[in-house]
Amino acid sequence: MEAGSKYVILCRNKSIDLADPKIMGVLNTTPDSFSDGGLFVSQKDALERIGQMVEEGADIIDVGGESTRPGADPVSPAEEMNRVLPIIEKAAERFGDVLLSVDTTKYEVARAALEAGVHIVNDISGLQKEPRLAGLCAEYSAGYVLMHSQGDPQTMQKNPRYDDVISDLKHYFKNQMALALNAGLQTLILDPGIGFGKTLEHNLKIIANLDKFTEFGYPILVGASRKSMIGELLGGRPVDDRLTGTIAVHYHSLIMGAKMLRVHDVKEAKDSIRIFNAVNAAKL
Repeated sequence: MEAGSKYVILCRNKSIDLADPKIMGVLNTTPDSFSDGGLFVSQKDALERIGQMVEEGADIIDVGGESTRPGADPVSPAEEMNRVLPIIEKAAERFGDVLLSVDTTKYEVARAALEAGVHIVNDISGLQKEPRLAGLCAEYSAGYVLMHSQGDPQTMQKNPRYDDVISDLKHYFKNQMALALNAGLQTLILDPGIGFGKTLEHNLKIIANLDKFTEFGYPILVGASRKSMIGELLGGRPVDDRLTGTIAVHYHSLIMGAKMLRVHDVKEAKDSIRIFNAVNAAKL
C-alpha cells in the first residue's frame, strides 16, 4: 500500500518498505539449476550461503527445490519438500530478520514451507498450475509473487509467440490478479518472467517497457540474473561471465520502476541499488 512516498507491503509478520528497492537472493537446492545447480544441496552449504547473502545485504532469500531452467524435468512434491524444508526450518531459526520465500508451483510444498516459516510464495506459474495457492497465501497473510510464464520448463523456449508481448502480459496480469484478489490475497508482487517462454526480443521489450506494469499499483520484481538473454546479447558469454550484463539489465529495471531484484550476486546488486538511490536523491 502507498503511504506518502513509501511503498510498504506486509508478508505475514514482517513489513517491507519498498521506497528502497529490495534484493531477493537465490538459493537453489537442486542438482540441475542452470547457474548454481549442485552447489547448495547439503544443508551445511545452503545455510552458509544464506548467511553470506544476508551479510552482503539480501532482504529476502528465495529457496527453490525444483529447477525451472529450460528443458528441466519436474520433481515430485515429496522430493521437493525433502530438498527445501530442512533448510527453511533452520534458516527461519538462524536468520530471524530476513524474509524467506519458497520458489514452488505446488500446493503441498507451499503449505509445508509456510508452516516451516516462509513469508512469501514465489510461483512461476502465476496460479496457472495451482490456483489454490492464492487462497493458501491469504490464509497465512503471506506475500505472493505472481509471475508470467508461457508453457512449462520443458517446452517454454520452443518458439514462444505473442500478438504483442506487453499487451498480452498486461491481459494475463489482469486475469490472474483477479483470481488472486477474489481469493482474499492481500500482498501481491508481479514478475514479468524474463526468460520464461520468451525470445530475446520479447525480453528486451519487457525490460524497455517495464513501467507499463507498474500501472497496476503492485511492486514489480525482475529476475534476469545470469540468464541466457544476457549471454546472447554479449556474444555467447557463459553463465559465470554475465555479472556486468546482469547489473546493467537490473539497473535499467530499477529506472523503469522495479522494486525488487532476484539475484545470484547479492553484494554487486546491493552496490548498484546504493548508487541508484544516491542518483535519485540528487534529482532537482
